[in-house]
This record gives sequence, structure tokens and C-alpha cells, in this order.
Amino acid sequence: MCDQKSLTYDDLRRETLRIAASLESLGIASGDRVVLLLNDSPEFIASFIAIASSGAIAVPINMGLQLDEQQLILNDCGASVALVESSLSDTLLRNPQERLPKLKEVIVVCRGDDNQSISQPEDPKSNETGPRIQTLPDLLSETEGRPAPEFPLAGEQTPAFILYTSGSTGEPKGALHSQAHIFYTNDTFCREVLNLKPNDRLFSSSRLPFAYGLGNSLSFPLLNSATTILCRQKPSAEVISRILVDHKPTVFFGVPVIYNLLLEHHRRGHPLDCSSLRISISAGEALPARLGEEWEKTFGVQVLDGIGSTEMLHMFMSNHEGEVRYGSSGKLLDGYAARLLDEHENSTPRGVQGNLWVKGGSAALGYWQQPEATARTFVEGWVRTGDVYRSDDGYWFHLGRSDDCFKSSGQWVSPVEVEGALLRHERVSRAAVVEDFDKDGLPCACAFVICKEVDSESDRIEAELRELLRHSLPRFKQPQRYVFVSELPYTATGKIQRFKLRERLRSSESNI
Repeated sequence: MCDQKSLTYDDLRRETLRIAASLESLGIASGDRVVLLLNDSPEFIASFIAIASSGAIAVPINMGLQLDEQQLILNDCGASVALVESSLSDTLLRNPQERLPKLKEVIVVCRGDDNQSISQPEDPKSNETGPRIQTLPDLLSETEGRPAPEFPLAGEQTPAFILYTSGSTGEPKGALHSQAHIFYTNDTFCREVLNLKPNDRLFSSSRLPFAYGLGNSLSFPLLNSATTILCRQKPSAEVISRILVDHKPTVFFGVPVIYNLLLEHHRRGHPLDCSSLRISISAGEALPARLGEEWEKTFGVQVLDGIGSTEMLHMFMSNHEGEVRYGSSGKLLDGYAARLLDEHENSTPRGVQGNLWVKGGSAALGYWQQPEATARTFVEGWVRTGDVYRSDDGYWFHLGRSDDCFKSSGQWVSPVEVEGALLRHERVSRAAVVEDFDKDGLPCACAFVICKEVDSESDRIEAELRELLRHSLPRFKQPQRYVFVSELPYTATGKIQRFKLRERLRSSESNI
């Protein structure tokens, strides 16, 4: 279901086979990379399935990235063919010989009158002037009646698609996955946690190019005969509110920043209709306990928080219906193993935090053309997640990224724990904690805080926060500095970019 139009499974099958035949006519071979720069749409789903089924490798790219970031991924994966939204084609294809030297074919996805706006190179058939550009409707028309290709049998290690990491800690890396990984996540998280039925209607605020969104909007509904609700617009509070009213989803997927946004929208007098929802899912970053509790209290719907990663394709830990412990990532899913190791890669004692390593059948084959990074992350079947966790009574608690945790007074500080405490204040909307240094050069915590309402009395709120944390956290975890801001830096997947906040602190100190 997309843009008030409904497609049946038979419609999707026909469209997928038509696109597969058209791609075959371009000479795409096994292992070739084909980029998808498309909004969430039937064209995205049909193209992704057609590419992966044909033996080529699908490479979805986030539409929300900056142009240079999109071009970086296009060049990194070495794609020769790209399917592109018409709204993006003109900017993406400026000076393609210089910026995108490997790109040979561009298929522009047009809707309505977009077909008339496509600019063509002087000689469309010559690679010397850049890639050949044609529209998807024209290509489908030219190959109409062409028999559907015979799809090769894919092995468990046959590459099918590349998903690029969000880049929350640096340059994005391409995690290489096989078709088998999709089925594994369906047999684990989807069946154990979602328990989908054919009458379920799924809507995800996270987009299809992300591992989280790909499972939510493509593999889980399609493998369980359910309905997926697609939206080409940016998922603002207004857009999500309208979808809840118009399409009545039964399962909603979001990230913490989206849940916070929707609650704020609801408080401002724009009632959110969640009456159709049976469950809500959160991932991407740890869901603060207050957010989950407020959502359930307001709408009567539990939020099942969990953790997954691009490298593991989807969730490997999750809360379950009726067993929710807010502030945790829930329990380890069947089919996955986990362990906590210290900085020397020794197992930590029970109840002691450590670096999380996971193992399961959805783990990526490695990073695309990055053998050193692959060797660091994928070790003897285990995947180093980069997350710090502790385990208690079968529940797992996220304490932050290993790059974000730091020591103060010789003891570890979890930014996530401090942020959760700050969010208990009724005036705090969002918070991010990073490592700072006091006047003696010793490490301590600094809190960046967004208030729900503009308030000139920041000194008063800071005093209240200091008093609140004095009673809820040990001294070494309490922030020594508070910075009140109007926004925080986020990745496209809703993760706080704490490294940018650290850079801001260093920059402010250097200007003193």
C-alpha cells in the first residue's frame, strides 16, 4: 500500500519479473552492483527483489544523505547501474564522468508528468559523455514481452545485497548480506516477537535502505502474507499521524527520537490515534525508560525495545509482549548467542558490564572491500558490536557505544544511564552526555540538554537537574557541565552523533 494505492502480491510479482527482465536486457551479470536511490515505494521493493534474485547485488542508499555521501557510496560499491528518483537525477548526474566514473546506466523512476523533466546527455548511447539515462517506464516498454529470466539458486554465502552502516562513528561501511540472512531474521525476531498474521498492517518510520526498515517494510510483511504501508514522504509527526488515521497499522516501528517527536506532537494538542496498534517496536538506539512508560500510559500500547545492527541485519535482542522491562533491550532471541568481554577480550564476571559480542545466522559475510575492518569486527563466527552492555536476570541493558563510554574517577560512565536520569526531569525533552574534562584536566561528564519549552532561566533548570542527579547517580557519573541547546546531531537512523558534541567541546575550549 503506497500513496493511497493498493497492490496485491500478484501485482508485485508481475512488476518484479518485468524489472528483472529489463535489468537482464542491460547485461547485468552475477555479482554486479545495482544501486537503489529510491523512496519507499513498490518500485523499490520490486527492484530489490529482482536484483537480489538475479544474482546481482542490490545496494540501497539512504535518500536523506548529502549528495557527496551518496556519491561516495556509489563509487565505493562500484555500481555500474543505478535506479534513481527523478527528483534526484539532475543533481546526482552533474559531471558524472568526473564524480561517478564507474556508472554506466541510470534508470530514472518517474511518476505522473516527471517523465518530461528528465535531462538527457548529448549522446545518450555513448559512455564517453557519462552514463546512459532512460526512464523506468521507457525501459519496461522496450522490454515488454521479454521472458522472465531464470533466477539462479542462491547459496547461503552468495552475496545478495549491501547495506551501508549509518556512520555514527565515522565513514560508512558496506555490510554484505545473502538471501539466507533475510529468512533467518524472519525465523527469529519476526516469529518470536512480532508473531505476524495475514491481517496485520506494518508501518515503519525507518526507511527501506536501513537494515531495520528493510525487515520491517519488506521481508517481514512479504514472508508472512501481511500488508506493508509505504510512504515516500519524510516521516514527520504530521505524516505519521495521518498514516495512523488513514491506514490503521497494527504494528508500528520507530526509533526513540520518533517516539519523542510523536509524544511532543500529541502534547501540543494534535491527538495521535493509536487505536489500531497492537504493538510498537523501537530500535536504533536505547529507548529511555521514561519514553516507553509515557507512550504506554498515553496510548495503552507497549513499546518493545530491542537491539540489532546493520552487521546482524535486524534484532538479536528484544523485549516481548507482556514481559517488557523498560530501560532494557529485552532478552536474547532464540538463534543468537551473546557474550560480554573486557578490554582485553576476557569474559567479564556476572553482572559486570563489558563489550558485547554476538553470534547468529544473520551475520554479514563481511564489509565490502574492507578486509582489515572485516577482520576486526568478524572474529571466528562472533561479531564485535561496539556496544557496552550488562546483563541482569536474563535482561540486557545498553550502556552506550564503547567509543562513547569513558572513565571518571577511575570508574566507567555510561552516557545512556546518565541521559535516562536527566530525562526524568519533566522539562527535559532530550539529552546527550559525552566525556568532558574539568579544570584540572580530569575526565568528567558533560550534558547537552534540550528543554521542552524555551526557558531563559537555564540556571534554575540546571540547579534542579543537579539536585535530581545528586539523589539518583553516584558523584562520578553526575555531569559537571550543562550545555542547553535547541537541537542535537543525529544520524539518518536516529542515533545521536556524540563525536560531534565532543568536537564542539574541544572547539569551544580552543577558542577560550
